[in-house]
Amino acid sequence: MGQPEGSLQKKLKPRHISFMAMGGVIGTGIFKGSAETIGLAGPGVIVTYVFAGLLLLVVMAAMAEMATVYKGRNMKDFVREAFGEKVSFILGWMYCFMWLSVCVIEIIAAGSFLQYWLPGVPLWVLSLACAALIILINLLSVGTLGEFEFWLAGIKIAMIILFIVLGTCLIFGIIPSGNTPYFRNFTVSGGFFPGGLSSVFSAMLVVMFSYGGSELIGLTLTETENAERILPKVVGNFILRIILFFTLPILVICGLIPWNEVGSESSPFVQVLSATGLAGAAHIMNFILITAVLSAANSGIYGASRMLYSMAAAGEAPKGLAKTNRKGSPVNTLLLCAVLLLAGAMLGIFAQDQLFRVLMAVPGFVVLLVWICIALSQIKLRKTYPAKPTFKVWGYPYVTGFAVLCLAVIAAFFVVDQQNRLSIGICLAVLLLLIIWAFAKFRGKRAGG
Repeated sequence: MGQPEGSLQKKLKPRHISFMAMGGVIGTGIFKGSAETIGLAGPGVIVTYVFAGLLLLVVMAAMAEMATVYKGRNMKDFVREAFGEKVSFILGWMYCFMWLSVCVIEIIAAGSFLQYWLPGVPLWVLSLACAALIILINLLSVGTLGEFEFWLAGIKIAMIILFIVLGTCLIFGIIPSGNTPYFRNFTVSGGFFPGGLSSVFSAMLVVMFSYGGSELIGLTLTETENAERILPKVVGNFILRIILFFTLPILVICGLIPWNEVGSESSPFVQVLSATGLAGAAHIMNFILITAVLSAANSGIYGASRMLYSMAAAGEAPKGLAKTNRKGSPVNTLLLCAVLLLAGAMLGIFAQDQLFRVLMAVPGFVVLLVWICIALSQIKLRKTYPAKPTFKVWGYPYVTGFAVLCLAVIAAFFVVDQQNRLSIGICLAVLLLLIIWAFAKFRGKRAGG
């Protein structure tokens, strides 16, 4: 196994871990993707968010359990322990592919939000500027990066809370707006489930993309002191916040304007405040949305670079990618991510609308594969743990098994969904290439180790 030329620093605190993971989750999926989920399922899409949140809870709990046993190791190490080098290798590269796709989505979204103020500037120019900023932030020491992300994520969390309070006051007429809707918009245009219960399931792809990034906690373990003690506490609070921060804003959006009037040209958050006559607030909201998606991109670059570093240290990627600078940042992996991120920003010149739609489906599918691998690792490893876990998933193996079954069914539906044919085709092509590469690289080694 190759040894890293430097080492990552254990400078992340519990608040950094929580906010970095929330930074990866609360981004384009809710601020821009919510327009698509509402368009697919109407107000009833909150059922989709709650169900996906419960599946996420099981996956995160499985990861927390393994972290209490395999100390100082991250989620890819858990998969390697359970299923061997080939699966770990494939999962690691797919995860990098996912995060780089997410980062491209986030910087394109940031550029589109900037166009709200700068309509004459090409999207690719604005996206390029955002990409450069994110790379510079990630070159800081991990402690400074964690602190930076804490405040970036904190701004958008505070904004969501403010939006929920403000929106609720508008819905019930506490703040006069000339048109107090109360619950009227939940029942017009087809009711709470305008497309039937099947439409709730059809929104699952974007919802899975939205929740993707939560497992980023599993990569912070090697840069966190006492991770095995901290993680179980972080998981419970984190899941509750995520579900609330997704479902309550969507209820507010659908309460203020009819679901079929939510357009995709800008963020539903800005649309709502503009529609209610609060134009000044819409400008403030747009500024916060830009910081929000930049925060998500920041977390994404962290996820991709740390996974590449982990793979290089394990001999699964070029050894040079394990090099760190004096601040403990994996400088070569960041350089590679920078090149790919800048290339993604340039793609906005040719096909910004199609690119956004194609890339949105990629993380949703890969997140499913990653979550399934994490849950299956916990099921397989539980009986052979070298030490007793201080935290356990409830109802083993039935709860974890049910979550795996649900995730597998959702993944199967993604594969056969004609709307996502190009996106899933790209994912499956990358997956096939990685499988061939893994078998060639680890020829003669058994699957389990």
